[in-house]
Amino acid sequence: MDYNNVIYKEDKVILEGVRNFNIKQIVECGQCFRWEKTEELDYIGVAQGKVIEVIQEEDNVTFLNTNEEDFKNIWFEYFDLGRDYSKVKEALANDEILKKSVEYGYGIRILNQQYFEILISFIISARNSIPSIMKSIKKISEKWGKAIEYKGTTYYTFPTAEEIKVGTLEEIKETGASFRSKYILDTIYNINNCAENPEYSLENIALLNDDDCHIKLQNFKGVGAKVADCVMLFSMEKYSAFPVDVWVKRAMMHFYNAEEASLIKIRIFARNKFGNLSGFAQQYLFYYARENKISI
Repeated sequence: MDYNNVIYKEDKVILEGVRNFNIKQIVECGQCFRWEKTEELDYIGVAQGKVIEVIQEEDNVTFLNTNEEDFKNIWFEYFDLGRDYSKVKEALANDEILKKSVEYGYGIRILNQQYFEILISFIISARNSIPSIMKSIKKISEKWGKAIEYKGTTYYTFPTAEEIKVGTLEEIKETGASFRSKYILDTIYNINNCAENPEYSLENIALLNDDDCHIKLQNFKGVGAKVADCVMLFSMEKYSAFPVDVWVKRAMMHFYNAEEASLIKIRIFARNKFGNLSGFAQQYLFYYARENKISI
């Protein structure tokens, strides 16, 4: 456990003596798009069909708008609290080059998110900025998700494939998804009809080994190697995944003299180097490179 004590109250849960947990780093390291900062180390998120607020004060973390049952059944897994990140960081820090990034992103944890939401979110992410991605996902949620009230504000859950299947191409375009809209519509159709065509069942794909999973996810339109790696890493617990975006590419070229020409070569280089910890290495490198504006 990366905390010493847990206190359950009626509408909140408090973790005392927390290690390897920084809520800002967790929700701002490129893996999720439904969290909003209210104050320093105070974030409100919509995940798993619920609204939750996380406030961190040094090594104490308070989860608001939850209870013991939901914490144990939902948030414990969502925040990957069963994993000892000290061991992950120790293994990665054996690489002297990576050590600086690990120390900088000391509180990063990889979230366990829902397959469909992450698939649609990262289809939207292609050639897109984080503010634009967040805006599109918010509009999708407002149009087809369920409303939840918290502290006088209305939040919306990300819709299920069933809830969003009534959406038209024009309606999806109106969310700002642009050229990706047709990919989203096609993905929604395939997910809703996966009983007839099981190769599009995300539950089945998640059971495959990492390499087969990576290949199968690319059957969805708008999903290439990078998006497939994101879905694997952020929702399917496939930790050999290594998504390569512009920041990771810069980091790998800056630190490891990786070849500029090919994102695929960088992915292969990283997976060979970091093995089953590749996904964790990617998050540390991404966060360090972006926050420090690493250039080639």
